[in-house]
Amino acid sequence: MSQNWLNLDGKVAIVTGGASGIGKHIAQSLVREGATTVVVDMNVQTGTETEGIFYVQCDVTDRNSVEKMVAFVVEKYGKIDALINNAGINLPRLLVDVVGEQPQYELNDTAFEKMFAVNVKGVFLCAQACAKQMVKQKSGVIVNMSSESGKEGSQGQSAYAATKGAVDSFTRSWAKELGKYQIRVLACAPGIMEATGLRTEAYNAALAYTRGCKPEELSTDYSKVIPLGKDGKLDEVGDLVTYLISERASYITGTTINISGGKSRG
Repeated sequence: MSQNWLNLDGKVAIVTGGASGIGKHIAQSLVREGATTVVVDMNVQTGTETEGIFYVQCDVTDRNSVEKMVAFVVEKYGKIDALINNAGINLPRLLVDVVGEQPQYELNDTAFEKMFAVNVKGVFLCAQACAKQMVKQKSGVIVNMSSESGKEGSQGQSAYAATKGAVDSFTRSWAKELGKYQIRVLACAPGIMEATGLRTEAYNAALAYTRGCKPEELSTDYSKVIPLGKDGKLDEVGDLVTYLISERASYITGTTINISGGKSRG
């Protein structure tokens, strides 16, 4: 197989939330394949560049911040070939804390609004701003980061799963709207993945409480829940996204691609 099989040389790709976790691996995969990669994140300094990645600070929940980011990228590179809408947040919460021992883990307005602001509004704002440029170009790809939980539901993560269901719906609708401009819109839905380094003790405590167990009892026996019997690798998500934005995937749009080891029904 040719080393340049995906032919991403000269392609300009934006990865939101790309300074850590899955987003970081996606950005690294894009760089390896020759794409000009821009990481957009709250926790970076605009104008810095490391390992072939250019960084732009941006709050994806703020329209002004997003529009400034897109204008900056277009001014610097002249185009946007791909947007990977990866920025997201997950706060495990129960609909009702029946036991009543940890009321902070019951879903409230603050947690609900924060997840929807980042996971839904942020996806909308970034997609809209980038799509306006892509329409002018009559080309482009948007990949929205979904989740296997958006299809299956997830105990203690109902609001998070709902945001990912919204992402899947955005994907299908935007593909229908933008296809006439030769813009493809897809989603990628990871299942259980290897540790990203972002799961804190506080997150594990919250998730464990919503699952009725202790943090140390959270299941890691993947053979019971995943047909392939193992967790997924972050680089595998990066490889999938890299393929999806390439011309090798030029007839794929309006769908969510599961990368879950067979766990999802989807």
